[in-house]
Amino acid sequence: MAKAPNHMVSLGPDMLEAPDGRIFVDAGTCEVTDLTDFKMVHFGTDTVRQLYRGSIKPGVLDLFESRDVVEFAGYDWMPGRTGRSSGYQFRLQNADLGLILLIKSFHVDEDSEGPHLKIEVSPHCIKAHTPAQLQQLLDILANDVLSDSVASGTAIHIALDFQGWEPPADFEARLHCRSKRVASVQGIQSIDWDSESATYGRGQSWRFGAANGLQMALYNKSQEAKAHDKLDMWHHNWEQSGQYDPEKPVWRLEMRFHHSVVRQFSEGTVDTETGEAFDFDSYYGLVDHRDGLWRYALRQFKFLARPGWFDPVWTVLSRQKLCDDEYQVDYKRYHKTAAGFSGKNVELLLGNFISCAARMRLTFEQTWRALHALPVYDLIRDHYLNKGKSSTDIQAHVLKLLKERVVRYGKAV
Repeated sequence: MAKAPNHMVSLGPDMLEAPDGRIFVDAGTCEVTDLTDFKMVHFGTDTVRQLYRGSIKPGVLDLFESRDVVEFAGYDWMPGRTGRSSGYQFRLQNADLGLILLIKSFHVDEDSEGPHLKIEVSPHCIKAHTPAQLQQLLDILANDVLSDSVASGTAIHIALDFQGWEPPADFEARLHCRSKRVASVQGIQSIDWDSESATYGRGQSWRFGAANGLQMALYNKSQEAKAHDKLDMWHHNWEQSGQYDPEKPVWRLEMRFHHSVVRQFSEGTVDTETGEAFDFDSYYGLVDHRDGLWRYALRQFKFLARPGWFDPVWTVLSRQKLCDDEYQVDYKRYHKTAAGFSGKNVELLLGNFISCAARMRLTFEQTWRALHALPVYDLIRDHYLNKGKSSTDIQAHVLKLLKERVVRYGKAV
């Protein structure tokens, strides 16, 4: 059994360990765990969200004057509007292709350069393309939406589907992590992890961490796929592993990396042989580093057999590989400290900015747009993200401060 707190190690000098062993003996309790029946039926990228910056090309927003199918960039799309919580005003969706284009940031004027595009990629679109082909497709679409488009960030979900092991009743109690956000769901009818709502079948599912950070989900994928009428597609995918038993449920462990977390990895990770930094702004630049991110996530969310020791299944999960080649890398996230300009001074800056906005009698919408247009907005956002606040939380904080200034001081602000 592997030692837990910082990394996974061998069993000890008195015990031999096969590279892919499935029988574990706890040296402290002599308890034997047999994971011979553990079978991996799928391991790969489940979701990609590719962000781009640029200026919206003329005529793009005219597409949303129609409620019918529109032709754009050589494909048919269903146009529509989105809610403010998405951060974007419009969407083009092609479910057959497996792509959603979210267009026009709520926080930047349409005639200004900014983060005006996010492309969401579904599992079947990812599977239908090599990483290079997929990135080329995304870049082509971005060039049709934006002038001078530049990839500006990537969010990725890495999922491993398996059979032969199911989480015990005390899984939540034995899962150790820094996150205070835990969702445990039972007896539900369907599930939508992105919206943090759960509405599917029998069994139990867990989600640890915030959606705007590093998040782990463990759930019965067979039930989720059935609830979303995608069981046939996943049956086909699982059968390709050669290990799938259709009579047994498939469970999924999913690690979700928000684009802000990926950016932290890009800023904190270097090649230990060359000293070069990595560019994770595009999916293609990130794809060969998925193994490193996977193992990092397993160290942040630790399923323990007993204090200080990983449960054997966590050791087995850590051995799975997605990439043929592996960089000599120590994967680290660069966190801005709260003691310097990104901490106290950011809050002073925001407070003074809100006071000026209140004095000018700006509405909340005007205040938010002006704040988002500041060159230092990314610094403000990252400060609050590191404190566990989402973009919606930041907006609520700004609104609260603005109301307080107006009510307390009136025109004398």
